[in-house]
Amino acid sequence: MDPVRVCLEIFAATCAGTWVLSLATREYSWTDRIWSVTPVAYLWVFAAASDGDPRVTLMAVLVTLWGVRLTFNFARKGGYAPGGEDYRWGILRRRLKSWQFQAFNLLFISVYQNFIIWVMTLPVLTVYHHPGPLTGWDWLLALLFLAALAGETLADQQQWNFQQWKKALRTAGRTPAVDFLQTGLFRYSRHPNFFFEQAQWWLFYGFAVTASGAWLHWTLAGPVLVTLLFAGSTAFTESISQARYPEYAGYRRRTSPIIPLPPRLGPKH
Repeated sequence: MDPVRVCLEIFAATCAGTWVLSLATREYSWTDRIWSVTPVAYLWVFAAASDGDPRVTLMAVLVTLWGVRLTFNFARKGGYAPGGEDYRWGILRRRLKSWQFQAFNLLFISVYQNFIIWVMTLPVLTVYHHPGPLTGWDWLLALLFLAALAGETLADQQQWNFQQWKKALRTAGRTPAVDFLQTGLFRYSRHPNFFFEQAQWWLFYGFAVTASGAWLHWTLAGPVLVTLLFAGSTAFTESISQARYPEYAGYRRRTSPIIPLPPRLGPKH
């Protein structure tokens, strides 16, 4: 089995499938819905083709844990339910002309995002071409990957608890004292979940370094493109928060955007 060919076929199918489904349903979160699933498929294709290479298998197990956690978090927020579209796509539709959004849907949502999903898993290709036993560096990378996974789980849980608290207050006819989360991990980073998500894919690239002995090679494109995607997503998300909540400007001034750091001293607003 040629794992590259099989993964390329999966990539083509997901691009076409997410685009057709978006046109059929008028919902544009189909790539979001398979974001946590397709990488798992890619990794196990390589694991099967490697005849049980321990490093490839370890990478597949780690990405499976990543995928299970992300799928659970997306599902509990209603992402797989009808109407569970990412709210940001609705806002973007209102900002663009219809033809502009449809071009964006095809080229960015359905093709480019699926391309990133594929490329961010490609360090496994380097590992596949450099089979060998696990080393202490592999176990350290795995431990750090699990620590980042735990950090993202905690950040998402804190955000979930906060949103449920807001929902309960509004259901009771009361107004929440704060509109967005500023405590816990969110005291040190405006987007700690984004930080830990990116950290996992940089650590994932570390397995390719360990296997090949080379610090720089072309599969570095994976974590780089993930980081660039999150940079754009962060800017778009924050533009929405800034427009909704006047006090968000003060939060931005005192809180690191991505990397968790001690808050800067100064007034809250």
